[in-house]
Amino acid sequence: MSARPDRTPLPRSFFDRPVLTVAPDLLGRTLVRRTPDGPMELRITEVEAYEGEADPGSHAYRGRTARNASMFGPPGHAYVYFIYGMWFSLNLVCGPPDHASGVLLRAGEVTVGAELARKRRVSARNDRELAKGPARLATALAVDRSLDGADLCSGTDSPLSLLTGTPVAPDLRSHGPRTGVGGAGAAHPYRYWITDDPTVSPYRAHAPRRRST
Repeated sequence: MSARPDRTPLPRSFFDRPVLTVAPDLLGRTLVRRTPDGPMELRITEVEAYEGEADPGSHAYRGRTARNASMFGPPGHAYVYFIYGMWFSLNLVCGPPDHASGVLLRAGEVTVGAELARKRRVSARNDRELAKGPARLATALAVDRSLDGADLCSGTDSPLSLLTGTPVAPDLRSHGPRTGVGGAGAAHPYRYWITDDPTVSPYRAHAPRRRST
């Protein structure tokens, strides 16, 4: 029996495209997370694109480092980073190798394994909040730096993969500035989300962090 069309794994060629093409096309796709406790699935509802060394908002703007090396490809891998010493964020690498572009997964709906997500996200008031924001998404799906560089296209042996899901039509998408990005990258309209979806995170403009004295 052949797999349902929405359960078809996306090939590496899906990721090997310009980041501003891949990012909106991720909406409605299904992210599969395989954990020792059981599988989880997430319907992607909000993302942000980062264009690497051409993008002042990107971690790769100033070139390759040990931290951002996974962003430089090849496409179809995960880039996981730790921010503010508190949270992990999950990105999907796209574009040609050495280009360093990626898409941050900002929010989604947990469709399989919600009981596992609830154990990790005990502060969530309801299931719509389980993965409402990039740190919450990573926490709900048990994402940490051990997944940095994971190959989403290596089949069921991978802890992460992406299925076709139900792509969202362009007229049901919205886009605007990225959340929390300041400086020259603040106005880039590289955030994409499913219009009116209740799992999408609220937009917040960049606010400089105050240093303690």
